[in-house]
Amino acid sequence: MRGKLDAYEDHTSYDTTPFYDAVVDHYHLFYRDWQAAVEREGMTLRRALGAGRGQRVLDASCGPGTQTIALARHGYAVTAADINGAMLAKAQENAAQMKVNSVTFIQAGFLDLRAALRGPFDAVITKGNALPHLLTDAELTQALFTFRELLKPGGKLIIGIRDYDTILEDRIRFVPGQFHDNPAEQHILFDIWDYDDGPPTVITFNKFRVSGEDEDYTVVKHSVKYRALRRAELEAMLGAAGFSAPTVETQHWELIFTASRL
Repeated sequence: MRGKLDAYEDHTSYDTTPFYDAVVDHYHLFYRDWQAAVEREGMTLRRALGAGRGQRVLDASCGPGTQTIALARHGYAVTAADINGAMLAKAQENAAQMKVNSVTFIQAGFLDLRAALRGPFDAVITKGNALPHLLTDAELTQALFTFRELLKPGGKLIIGIRDYDTILEDRIRFVPGQFHDNPAEQHILFDIWDYDDGPPTVITFNKFRVSGEDEDYTVVKHSVKYRALRRAELEAMLGAAGFSAPTVETQHWELIFTASRL
């Protein structure tokens, strides 16, 4: 398996650092209620993974800790990785505030995990539409082979991405986000999406935040790219990387792919 994996190591991933550095302090505004999202993720992941005690789980794209904190609260032994140092620090800060101190944090992207970590893990998860930051087939294949190598035989892989088949069919441009009416100021969030048909098809999410009160508002825009990864593409890549045919379900705004290492 290592020989196949090595063939993909020369590819450089799209750099998301400017985007996540810019939004890290406002990332919670992307949620209606971030604390409620943590609770919801804990319940859904526990249902997928079973009882937490003794299970080692790798959160391969921990972001601000939404899934990491939820899993740790349910007794899983969590290793949390993220390529972005600012987001990783935010996850550590959130974990400390929520009195979760049993997580191992490590800065590493999908393509760095094999060198940074040793398995085996009982489960690997990546949610929040993080995997499509890898724009090429080679990068995606390398990531999936890495996940397989880090999992024990029969271990579970859970991937959460947007429903790109529907998105590409509808060609959505304007996407409303959240509205937060705080005592000091309001925050209005929305996206404008731009499409590049490639191949592969890449969508730029232009995320706007309008903030202010009364008649005094400011607007900021931060942009980030995603591979429009179709369901059939990901299913084929999972099979080629040595995973079972995935089950797929919709949770909130994500398609959740659950597969096992063969």
